[in-house]
Amino acid sequence: MTTVHREPITDRSAWTGADLLAETAPEPAGARSWEVTLDDAGRAELVGALGRVTAAGLPLSRIDRHAFALPGLAPTLAAVRDELRTGRGFVLLRGFPVEGHDLDEIEKLYWGLCSHLGIGMTQNSDASLIHYVTDGALRPNQGKRGVGSPLRSSLHVDLTDVVSLLCVRQAPDNPPSWVASSTEIHNRILARHPEALDAFYEGFEWDRLEEHGEGESPTTGYRVPVFSQADGQVSCRYNRYWMAAALKRRLGEVPAEAQALFDLFDATADEVRLEVDFQPGDVQFVNNYTVLHGRAAHDEIPEEARKRVLMRIWLDFEGQARPMADEAVVRYGIVRHGALGWTVDQLNAGAHRGRHTRQPDGRPVVAAA
Repeated sequence: MTTVHREPITDRSAWTGADLLAETAPEPAGARSWEVTLDDAGRAELVGALGRVTAAGLPLSRIDRHAFALPGLAPTLAAVRDELRTGRGFVLLRGFPVEGHDLDEIEKLYWGLCSHLGIGMTQNSDASLIHYVTDGALRPNQGKRGVGSPLRSSLHVDLTDVVSLLCVRQAPDNPPSWVASSTEIHNRILARHPEALDAFYEGFEWDRLEEHGEGESPTTGYRVPVFSQADGQVSCRYNRYWMAAALKRRLGEVPAEAQALFDLFDATADEVRLEVDFQPGDVQFVNNYTVLHGRAAHDEIPEEARKRVLMRIWLDFEGQARPMADEAVVRYGIVRHGALGWTVDQLNAGAHRGRHTRQPDGRPVVAAA
């Protein structure tokens, strides 16, 4: 698919957790540039926009950046978009208005904010635009995915251009959130185990974890590169669970060679990761081509009212996400199946009740359906 990038990556997408913790911006004092805190005026503007869409009777899927206008926050949101696209690929926004709002209101506030950052995408068997990350009653239909489990979530990417997570209620034992630069992982593998890069660039099939539609194959049927490059920009698509599931389906086991590659990747990711406190009102934005995300385990919580609850939104950038070796595979090859990977406009038009359009070799068609 592509040649292997064999030079260190030196742009802002390559960082370590230690780098980010050490970095501070001059104004305001003590603030880090990857953290954005909403002030009272920003929160008031969000709540005002909520009032307008509520008065207009708009359902969530009809809320867009025009209906949910945020002129005062426009410079902040433009900076977030730029940081995600061409910067570190990670932003943590704090102070989002959660307290005093019910779940329906929080959904509209969150969706309205995200409508200024990209195009909302469906993300589970229910064709949901907002996915509840929990093991409680709010958990949606999600095939065999373990989203919301109290178990450790190893560092991985999600399936669209950007993943956003909003903390509504944290688990009582407060598990930290993790992010890691996949380009820094690439740098360290290049320096220490360059022989492994060929296999990572060749990639692996991905399982669809029983969320494929009628007539679709249970795996991608084609390899998706863990690393790929175009115009000197390296993109990453790594989720050990989905790749291992495809190997088990096809071979009955995960071969030792693949296990060793996955172990190398995971160990390197843990080495460079940033650990952050994640509290109600915190929103995490991650570019899935340059940053991985995960979470420590937390204790099981029997009581529904105390269970951890996050909301998740998947976004695509408008237009080209970044230069890609094969956009059909790298950008769309792991998401367009079943009820996943439909834009909000396609959802409103009912297209999700049909099939994703495919090329003869099974790869998705790049153009929007």
